[in-house]
Amino acid sequence: MLVAFSVAPSGTGSADGSVHDAVAAAVRVVRDSGLPHRTTSMFTELEGEWDEVFDVVKRATEAVQAFGSRVSLVLKADIRPGYTGEIDAKLERLEDAITEADGTSAPA
Repeated sequence: MLVAFSVAPSGTGSADGSVHDAVAAAVRVVRDSGLPHRTTSMFTELEGEWDEVFDVVKRATEAVQAFGSRVSLVLKADIRPGYTGEIDAKLERLEDAITEADGTSAPA
């Protein structure tokens, strides 16, 4: 399964509203998990089996809890049994489709 999630504290008391330290704590949990992952400016994507992925999401959420009085979690899952490596394969198929539609060659 693929999961895209975003976790952030609220009630931090930070004047500028910054949550980067809390997000860093969550990303550290994801990186330490050993599961395939990718972090962007808005979400972290994670790939693995149901129990292992949700364990990481839970621990990342708990890591963020220390930074505020509340935690917000946004999660989207793509559950496709029997498939692995989709964190990259989906993007490769997308790029191939764009290249075919444009009639150009794929980037090297």
